[in-house]
Amino acid sequence: MSVALDRFRAASIAKPPAGPAGAEDDADISALIERLTAEVNEVACEKTRSIQKITNQMKMLALNALIESSRAGAQGAGFAVVAQEVRNVGQQVETIARELETQLTNRTGNLMNSIARMTERSRGERMVDLSLNAIELIDRNLYERTCDVRWWATDSAVVDCATSPAAAAVAHVSERLAVILGAYTVYLDLWLCDLDGNVLASGRADRFNVIGQNVAATKWFREARGLRSGDDYVAGDVECQPLLGNAQVATYCASVRAGGKADGKPIGVLAIHFDWEPQARAIVQSVRVGAADKARVLLVDSNFRVIASSDGQGLLTERVPLSLDGKRCGFYQDRSGTLVAFHATPGYETYRGLGWFGVILAGG
Repeated sequence: MSVALDRFRAASIAKPPAGPAGAEDDADISALIERLTAEVNEVACEKTRSIQKITNQMKMLALNALIESSRAGAQGAGFAVVAQEVRNVGQQVETIARELETQLTNRTGNLMNSIARMTERSRGERMVDLSLNAIELIDRNLYERTCDVRWWATDSAVVDCATSPAAAAVAHVSERLAVILGAYTVYLDLWLCDLDGNVLASGRADRFNVIGQNVAATKWFREARGLRSGDDYVAGDVECQPLLGNAQVATYCASVRAGGKADGKPIGVLAIHFDWEPQARAIVQSVRVGAADKARVLLVDSNFRVIASSDGQGLLTERVPLSLDGKRCGFYQDRSGTLVAFHATPGYETYRGLGWFGVILAGG
């Protein structure tokens, strides 16, 4: 695989696709509708108050007219009838104005509440989509890691050294692993181990003192030793690897088999250590949430442990208490008012994923 191709693949890691088209436009439209509704409500209330003011004046004029007609005695009786009717009309108009104000206030209030709910739902669905973007990017990237390890486990230098780990074979395979690392910059190191867990060769022996170390107690080695064929692989959890300067790595393994054949007898294990932290950080920091969302973008493993965070906090120590309610994706508001959006790993091609989630925590 060429250096140019690897650089292209590495660049694709750091540039996730844009968020859902029109998400910002939808938010702007919702805000505009909410503002216009509030203005309509304000105008309606102002006009009904003006009507009430006029009807109060009509009632006062009618009262004065009734007083004057009573002073006029029998001659003012006809005028009194007219004054009373004016008073009645004023009361009716006042009642209508009050009912209009109440109904408009209720209707516009309900409309504003509906708009707020629609806006929050649209925001939540957008965050779920962005969560899916993040976890899909890492899935596609890690699928390539599973292909790499199975391919390199059949390399003739790897097979020859696992078959007969003489000094010349170790030197040759170490050179071969170093060449691979020079082209695939997303790896910290590649190790060839025998079936007892002893590291026979390393691609960066000048940097990491791992040759001769025993890794038989690690989970990924135990699982790799039991693989059924050369077509199978092990995808380890993200962990800090002491033999690599305590760097965060995701280890992928395949069994090395006699003759480099998938059904050959197992003769060793090839472990490749993906340089996890910078690659994962590039993904979560590139998720296109708006600044107003005050969002924190995370990748969490099947135990809800934070394995990547856009703010760099809580890595491999913090756990996010997701409320999945039996769902693979969704959003909700937690007790603190934070919007929590999540999406489970969909996997990619033959990589089924490890039960990880993309998660976004957005402030109110």
